[in-house]
Amino acid sequence: MRTTQKRSPWIYLVLVAVLVLFIGVPLVPLVSSALRGRTSPVANNSGSGFQLSVADQTELENRAHSYELVLRDDPNNTTVLRRLLEVRLEQGKLQQALAPLETLSQLQPDQPDYTILLAQARQHLGDYEGSFRAYDRILQANPGDVNALQGMINLQLQQNRPEGAIGRLQDTLKLAAQANAANPGSVDVASVQLLLGWVYAYQERFTEAIAVYDQIMSANPGDFRPVWAKAEILKRQGQYSQAKPLYQAAVALAPPRYKDQIQQIADQLAQMPPPTPDSPVESPE
Repeated sequence: MRTTQKRSPWIYLVLVAVLVLFIGVPLVPLVSSALRGRTSPVANNSGSGFQLSVADQTELENRAHSYELVLRDDPNNTTVLRRLLEVRLEQGKLQQALAPLETLSQLQPDQPDYTILLAQARQHLGDYEGSFRAYDRILQANPGDVNALQGMINLQLQQNRPEGAIGRLQDTLKLAAQANAANPGSVDVASVQLLLGWVYAYQERFTEAIAVYDQIMSANPGDFRPVWAKAEILKRQGQYSQAKPLYQAAVALAPPRYKDQIQQIADQLAQMPPPTPDSPVESPE
């Protein structure tokens, strides 16, 4: 395994494919989406592309103040907490959004999106341990929550803790049978395995990633996701003759909304000349 922390652009494309297409987890974090929210796009000096006018900022601050006054007497009012949270996010004041968000996550543990948003907010602000605890709170209650798993894994990789990410996923797979016996469908084994393959691919441990994809294919012969994932790795390694039939198999298995995209990749691959002994495949930089 390479020890460098620099990853090739191809690695990130694989990660996008796994998270968005294979597992269905939104690529854009909830925090980023919320901060873009309903702000008006106008030119500004920051280069961010979004800015509130002075009048809008004043109006939002007045609303926030009124909500905070209500919460002094009724701190667990979830409707007002949500409105305060929305205002703080619309203002881009993430630090001030933490308090209502923390309260909402505690009052409504059955709605894990609040806790995921809290984890992402803390991560965005550099509080990585706080973010870890928030994700872990969800996973203690529901080990198979794929959104929380994805967030946890991303955080651990960002913190250069890949073995922790792998261990978390392996532990989840170990308890999957027991969890699904008690609560059928609570752990989507194939999606957790795809995340594990993703981490191996990120680490450039391609043999282990392919082994995971083969395991998924064996247990789920109608699932196009591991077929496509394996094809991507083989293509990157220059094994075009092995990748081509996998792309075609993925096209045949995939739902209609994915068929064209996979077919385009397969067509591009058909036009690529195979690598020669004098022109070895370049290692990812």
